[in-house]
Amino acid sequence: MTRKVALVTGASRGIGAGIAVKMASLGYDLILTCISNVEKLNNLGDELAKKYDTNCRCIQVDHSDSASVNALFEQIDRLDVLINNAGISQVGLLQDMTDEMWHKQLGVNLDGVFYTCRRAIPLFLKQHDGHIINISSVWGEVGASYEVAYSTSKGGVNAFTKALAKELAPSGISVNAVACGMIDTDMNAHLSQEDVEDIIADIPIGRIGTPADIADVVGHIAECNTYMTGQIITVDGGWI
Repeated sequence: MTRKVALVTGASRGIGAGIAVKMASLGYDLILTCISNVEKLNNLGDELAKKYDTNCRCIQVDHSDSASVNALFEQIDRLDVLINNAGISQVGLLQDMTDEMWHKQLGVNLDGVFYTCRRAIPLFLKQHDGHIINISSVWGEVGASYEVAYSTSKGGVNAFTKALAKELAPSGISVNAVACGMIDTDMNAHLSQEDVEDIIADIPIGRIGTPADIADVVGHIAECNTYMTGQIITVDGGWI
């Protein structure tokens, strides 16, 4: 029996690593990418291969660069699930943001989703089946001060998801997004303990999320039938 293949971008740590673990536990072969933490990514790949007897390829990719993404897909001949997780966040006033910072933020978070989807779609069309799952944020829905560029990129991901879902639905390909709330990752390491406690006070479930919380939802979407498509699924403990 041919094993299904999942591509997880930005998989060296945090949510991406959690998703990689979940997909391996579901029996998928994996293609994992990152841009800088290559050693950490390779270590994760080795661990998953041993624990779950999965074929795991780890590849360094700059998802903001179309040539880098194209080089990645030259190595892929089958794909069943694409999980666009690679992302960056920059905190600060918009008036202090440089052109380079703005373009880098949108390049990784939004252009990267376009580049991977563009190359993945022909692989899905061969099978008349496939799942695209984009990792978004609640800030893409409601916006966050001091994170205007990040909120803009994730709002774009949400609109991209809804539009592409309609385009690909007749071909049996689903496109959904997971809008994450506050998750315990390095991306939120800049927050003080007091800031975290203030946020938790506003989360009905009484805690911030974990990468495993997001990974569980992603796993369900990957295994779901394609009638569920075009959805932005919020996972935030009831926060927003």
